[in-house]
Amino acid sequence: MRILVVEADHELGRLWCNHLDRQGGKTELVTNESDALAALRFRSFEVLVLDLMLPGTSVLGIADFASYRQPEIAIIVVTANSFFSDGSIFKLVPNARGLLHAPVLPEDLAALVDYYGRHAMQL
Repeated sequence: MRILVVEADHELGRLWCNHLDRQGGKTELVTNESDALAALRFRSFEVLVLDLMLPGTSVLGIADFASYRQPEIAIIVVTANSFFSDGSIFKLVPNARGLLHAPVLPEDLAALVDYYGRHAMQL
């Protein structure tokens, strides 16, 4: 399963990627909007793990582009903000499959990625 992780904190993103790789994933880590868009433009993924609070970035634009380019992609949103605790992220990002509040345990992230990634691969 191919997984794109978009996380500004390189060390945190690498920790998540290492855990997902050990679970059988093939991850790619990017830390900014332009690299995320380039990855989505030229490679396909089953899952996008997206830090909603990526600084200086249109995160919803990344999610929209991902959904446009790869309609079956499952988007897992990670945020430290409680603003979306009402579930409104699922209205804003139609491909959103999960919302995790930071700090995120790698095991929790891996469980969501595995579940929704396998579903996306079957479509």
